[in-house]
Amino acid sequence: MTVEGTAQRKSTRAGSKRTAAKKASPTKKATEAKAGSRPDQAEQDQLVQLLTPEGKRVEHPEYAIDLSPEELRGLYRDMVLTRRFDAEATTLQRQGELGLWASLLGQEAAQIGSGRALRDDDYVFPTYREHGVAWCRGVDPTNLLGMFRGVNHGGWDPNSNNFHLYTIVIGSQTLHATGYAMGVQKDGADSAVIAYFGDGASSQGDVAESFTFSAVYNAPVVFFCQNNQWAISEPTERQTRVPLYQRARGYGFPGVRVDGNDVLACLAVTKAALERARTGQGPMLVEAFTYRMGAHTTSDDPTKYRADEETLAWEAKDPILRLRTYLESEGFVDEAYLAGIDQESEALGKRVRDAVRAMPDPDSMAIFENVYADGHALVDEERAQFAAYQASFADAEAIAEGN
Repeated sequence: MTVEGTAQRKSTRAGSKRTAAKKASPTKKATEAKAGSRPDQAEQDQLVQLLTPEGKRVEHPEYAIDLSPEELRGLYRDMVLTRRFDAEATTLQRQGELGLWASLLGQEAAQIGSGRALRDDDYVFPTYREHGVAWCRGVDPTNLLGMFRGVNHGGWDPNSNNFHLYTIVIGSQTLHATGYAMGVQKDGADSAVIAYFGDGASSQGDVAESFTFSAVYNAPVVFFCQNNQWAISEPTERQTRVPLYQRARGYGFPGVRVDGNDVLACLAVTKAALERARTGQGPMLVEAFTYRMGAHTTSDDPTKYRADEETLAWEAKDPILRLRTYLESEGFVDEAYLAGIDQESEALGKRVRDAVRAMPDPDSMAIFENVYADGHALVDEERAQFAAYQASFADAEAIAEGN
């Protein structure tokens, strides 16, 4: 048989195998749902965990923490109230009171644990989802909502809480954090800086550049990556071929993966990383392995790209239920305490709801201002068209009332 004939037969067999494999393979949705949903056993062994999903306290050889019952109750309260605030904001968006909302549902432990590890003089550079960290820094929850309602660009003074404004541009805050940390270093201060970002942002060039600069200049910065498994509709395997925390090694500083649904582990690991930065040992990457239980934002539909089975599996690892189980087993809380937290969370929801509804409506014409310093004919034309469009609603309402 000729070489061409042999090659053709091999090609035919290969094509048949591909066809059979395609028929036997699961759907794209199921495949992507499986991808990145949990680490393999080798990676599981590297996961820092102090509280199991069943609520059992365990120890770790490198990261230890000893908290009083009062401190443990405080962490539980933080997570419950943060979740309640987040749920109220999601509802307000669905009711048309907010233009958009990015939920943190499922990531409470990563945010509260890391947020409570900070000192007052540390500085935080968040993304747009760090509502729990904002809570830890003393930012009024209602101030977070002005931007999502369109009435301001961030309703708090960053320097009053050492908590920077929310950053919508993906990954850019890591460069801001690195530069700020280099400044802290030159000032001779012993404070640290922490930058939050997601698994999707880890693919951005800004993040790579911040890793390079922070390593070269030994900057006192902690990079806190909340790996919630999905960069909108793309699973983690589309972002990296190695676990995210291992990327730090290539830049010359350590990385660690922590159970992002374990508030105790997140607190212990972040505290150690911040202390390392403060004492001149340079940057560190913390990968909080967690899960986004809801949509990426309220404009997203996660049912289109991930399976329900995956979400149900992660619901069993709920960070709040995990800590509550531990507190109850140790006798650190009773029904009266838990009922009091529920009442406090409902009061917070009402306060947030009332505050948002009392906010002014956004100025719909403001988008045309300050586009060009000296104005522009096209912008003027678009402004007039939009004004006429807005006026048409008033005209229709007047006609309806006349009838």
